[in-house]
This record gives sequence, C-alpha cells and structure tokens, in this order.
Amino acid sequence: MSVFVAHLVANLFQVGFLLIFAPLVSGVLARIEEMLQGKHGPSIFQTYRDIAKLFSKEELVSEDSSWVFRFAPLIQFVMPLFVVSLVPALTAYPLFFAFMGDMVAAGFFLALGGFFVALAAMDTGNVYGPVGASRTRMVGFLAEPVFIMVFFSVSYIANSTIPYAVNSAFSASWATALQPAHLLVLVAFFMLILAETDRIPVDSSSGKVEIAMIGHSKNLEYSGPAAALMKWGGSMKLMLLSIILLNVLLTPWGLATSMAWGDIFYAVPMVLLKIMLFLLVLAGVEMSLAKLRLFRISEFLATAFVICLFAMSIRLVGWA
Repeated sequence: MSVFVAHLVANLFQVGFLLIFAPLVSGVLARIEEMLQGKHGPSIFQTYRDIAKLFSKEELVSEDSSWVFRFAPLIQFVMPLFVVSLVPALTAYPLFFAFMGDMVAAGFFLALGGFFVALAAMDTGNVYGPVGASRTRMVGFLAEPVFIMVFFSVSYIANSTIPYAVNSAFSASWATALQPAHLLVLVAFFMLILAETDRIPVDSSSGKVEIAMIGHSKNLEYSGPAAALMKWGGSMKLMLLSIILLNVLLTPWGLATSMAWGDIFYAVPMVLLKIMLFLLVLAGVEMSLAKLRLFRISEFLATAFVICLFAMSIRLVGWA
C-alpha cells in the first residue's frame, strides 16, 4: 500500500472513530454527571439507543419551513467530519487532509454548522426557536473572538496554526508545553468548550424549560432522522473539541507515531482513555458551578478573551 493510500485510509479511519464513539462520549458524560449528583443515571449507551430510535420514527416538517430547515441537520452532522480530518485524532504525523486547512478553518466549519442550525430555528415560526437562536448567536458572537485569540496565541507559541504542527511543537519538549502562555491558552479553550457545547455555567444540557434553554431550544421542531442527526452531530462536536484540546493543545500522548496499523488501532483506546479522564474534569467543573444568568455569559467569555490576550502578552514580552 502506497503512502498516499495509507494516509487516505487512516484519515477515513479517524472519521469512523469520531462517528462510532461520539455517542459513547456523550453517554459517559451524562452518566458521570448523574452519579456526581447521587443518582443512578442512564446507561452509557443510552445515546446510541436514542439515535437508533429517532432514525426509526417518522419525520414531521412544518409546511412553513424552507430548505434551510431541512438541510441544517445534515450540515450540523457533516461539519465535524470535515474538521476531524484536519486534526490529529489518532496519529501524531500528518495525514492526507492535514494541510488543507488550519485551526481557523476548523473553527469556521464548526461555526458554519451552528449558523445554519440557528437559521433553521427561526424558519418554522416556533416561539421558542427564535429565542434560542438569538441567544445562541449572542454566545457565538462572544465566543468567536475567543476562538481567534486562541489561534493567535497558539501561533505565537508554536509558530503555526496547522494542528499537526502545533502538536509537534508541543511534543518536542515538556518545557514548551508548560510555558505560562500555553497553560493560559488551555484554560481559555476549556472555557470555550463549555460555551460551545452548551454546558454549565453557560447552559444546562439537562434543562427542559423552553424559555430557559439556549442551545437545545433550536432543536425543538426536529423529529425522526433529522433529530437523530442533530443529536449525533452535537455528540461529535463535544468529542471533537475534546480531541483538539487533548491532542493538539495538551499532550500527544497515546497517538500513533508510525504508519503501522497496529499503532493506529492501539491509539484508539489510548485516546478514549484521555477523553474519559477529561470528561471527569468537565463533569466536576459543571457540578461545582451554577448556570449563569443570560447577561452574565458575556462576562464569562470576556474572561476567556482576556486570558488569551494575557497569554499573547506573556509570549511577546518573552516570559516563557
């Protein structure tokens, strides 16, 4: 097998890795959160069952909706699959699509899915959909500068915005990974994950009151396969952001360093182990915080922005 074909197959394997294990990541996180609250909680495989059940149900579409409402779930579902082909999900060496986009392109793809979902929420005339969409756009408007600052901060530290190059720069020595600027970027990106995946303190994924929802109120009008794609796409976004934090910004530990398929298959449980450890931290942070009021969210994301700005300042003045 040529190097070209091997890299292409490995890239497709990364896509399959995200597709298969994303519902498991959401299920484990939900179970951990319930256990921390003293409850038994659902099975870690409940997300798989929910998706399978939704695919078997009839899809109802409002007569007042346009093509945006119908295509938004597909865009939400496909965008993470594009991004996972750009980042080191299982391999530390660049694959076929590695240099076709940098971290800015990854942020653009994820934002594009959120943009179409927000448009679709306003497309049916539902009362709560536009409310959730406007709130989501407010959070997105505040989160995008943080995304940009994270990318700029990483480019100053690693001298590149290509995910594989960033991974290589941080894996060269622990001294590089433990720079104060780098640690501050990790904190800011963690805060960004909370905002982008509708977690506490920005939003509560377990909330069922429509008027208080932000992210989940956009999906109220979806049913059947469309609702399944929305749920699956949300799980993939959570897992993908976790992979970017762990494999690109934090540590290359557990990734395959050779083209041998044995190394790539061995990387699957190692990366999943890292994600599970991260979920423990994520659930612990969520359970120790309360949901913020709507207009306090800007302060939360402004803090993340200032942290990135401080990280760049540290790097520019030479304190490494």
